[in-house]
Amino acid sequence: MSSAELKRKPKKKTPKPVQINPNWSLLQQKLKSDSNNSGNRKSSDNDESDNHRSILGKRKERPDSEVDVPKINPLAPVSDDTSLTDEVAMDCEMVGVSQGTKSALGRVTLVNKWGNVLYDEFVRPVERVVDFRTHISGIRPRDLRKAKDFRVAQTKVAELIKGKILVGHALHNDLKVLLLTHPKKDIRDTAEYQPFLKDKTRKSLKHLASEFLGADIQNGEHCPIDDARAAMLLYQKNRREWERNVKDQTRMRLKQKKRKPKKKVKVDDV
Repeated sequence: MSSAELKRKPKKKTPKPVQINPNWSLLQQKLKSDSNNSGNRKSSDNDESDNHRSILGKRKERPDSEVDVPKINPLAPVSDDTSLTDEVAMDCEMVGVSQGTKSALGRVTLVNKWGNVLYDEFVRPVERVVDFRTHISGIRPRDLRKAKDFRVAQTKVAELIKGKILVGHALHNDLKVLLLTHPKKDIRDTAEYQPFLKDKTRKSLKHLASEFLGADIQNGEHCPIDDARAAMLLYQKNRREWERNVKDQTRMRLKQKKRKPKKKVKVDDV
């Protein structure tokens, strides 16, 4: 092919730009704008999730002092031995009879030296109950419908405490409603123990349990099982010193008896 022919060859025409529909152009701009916003939202969500994780992380890193630890009940028995031991603790709950001012036995509980229950029964008084004293005794009318007869409970308690060291708080009240007696030498009353007295004033069992055992009892309705366990634990923690004091007091009483001069018997003149 000659050079002349090459020169005569027509040049390729460049295609004219196609006009884009204005609606399509607006749609493209909108799509770009939405993609940018979604990217910003993702980064914001990531920041929030990181912040949330950091907050949770702070919760996990609480100091040991703030961690909730279940409290140990100081009155819980340390043995599952339910046998009758030489020391027995007793607590009674009373109800009101007559005009409500007279107390009668409504429940009686005995525990052994380990704090395990030996006897725990609701008791139906001989007289009609006019005041259940539920806010303190915890006794309700339904509790006495199938309760033990007073004489049955009295006999059982007398059998269990016979020849035993009887522990309790203000035991004279419990023995009174039971219509029972117990040798004074065998009574260990936490309301009468000298080291527990403050300025010769008796402290409540609730106060003694809190001060010496770290136990919280008698908040509202009383539980005779907890009360009997508290009295027994107070005795067991002070048993050596307590028994030493009992022996010393017994020895002193014997000496005083010996010192008393015998009365001279007058012999009538014959």
